[in-house]
Amino acid sequence: MLPPVESRRALLRLFRKRPIVTLDALLDTLRTRSRMSVFRRLSAIGYLTSYSHAGRYYTLREIPEFDEGGLWHHLGVSFSRHGSLKNTVEHIVNDSEAGRTHPELELSLRVRVHNTLLDLVEEGGIGRVSLDRYFLYLSAIRSKAKAQVARRQEAIEREAAEPEKRPTSAVVIEVLLEIIHGAKVEVEPSAITARLATRGISVTTAQVEAFLKEHGLKKTAKSHSRRSRR
Repeated sequence: MLPPVESRRALLRLFRKRPIVTLDALLDTLRTRSRMSVFRRLSAIGYLTSYSHAGRYYTLREIPEFDEGGLWHHLGVSFSRHGSLKNTVEHIVNDSEAGRTHPELELSLRVRVHNTLLDLVEEGGIGRVSLDRYFLYLSAIRSKAKAQVARRQEAIEREAAEPEKRPTSAVVIEVLLEIIHGAKVEVEPSAITARLATRGISVTTAQVEAFLKEHGLKKTAKSHSRRSRR
């Protein structure tokens, strides 16, 4: 086991290279097989345990850049300013303006929360009501829960009263770009020009290439190879 000062330096070097690590990496870095010794050294610096992946990952408190909800996701691993998943769900629900639904919580937390919600309701950490065919999870404080339900009902009524709006052309383009980027689709300008021509839409290959380049959808290597063939 490395002595305290050297342990601190070794840990800081490790986390500079890798923002999140497993216990095995910590044991190797500190040259020990004692879990208690590892956590004693980590505690001296300040650390967090992931609430996802069964708490198998660790980071230093100073590393995460938390979002407004106090969450940080890195390489698919999630951490919370509030510590455990249970503490995090309790805080988010109690602090929410209009309560939270099960899907809303799973979307933001990126983990399953069904059992956590059941435990919190049974323990009295949060409340729950049935609203519009789903459960709404609320603050354990009755006055705040009542206000949360009222705001949620207002939102439901407002959405029902507003006709469904078609997204603007700009929004449609952004959505399509996200789909293409996410799927890593390789787009060929000449093919797009040809397909649009069959639909009576006139656009040059150069115009399509300029659009793709502007939005990061054109690979430089391919464009160079085309120019070299010309």
